[in-house]
Amino acid sequence: MTESNNNLPEQVGVNSLAVGDDSSDSPCIGVCTTLYDEICQGCGRTLGEVSNWVFFSQEEKDLVWKRIRAEGTAMRFQRQAK
Repeated sequence: MTESNNNLPEQVGVNSLAVGDDSSDSPCIGVCTTLYDEICQGCGRTLGEVSNWVFFSQEEKDLVWKRIRAEGTAMRFQRQAK
């Protein structure tokens, strides 16, 4: 096994839903659910933010990321804390 193959398990999942890392463009972790409000419990975005994400400018995306990180209540942040 080469050295690059030895590092493969660490690299697999980079920017993936399973990892939910900070370098992903989207906060989505593939756990899309809302209960009693319009906030996704998986990523912390509003339904409008989720549905329009691909149309947002980088500045708009950055503002959403800043808000959901500050709130820290979405599952994506609970998973990262482990």
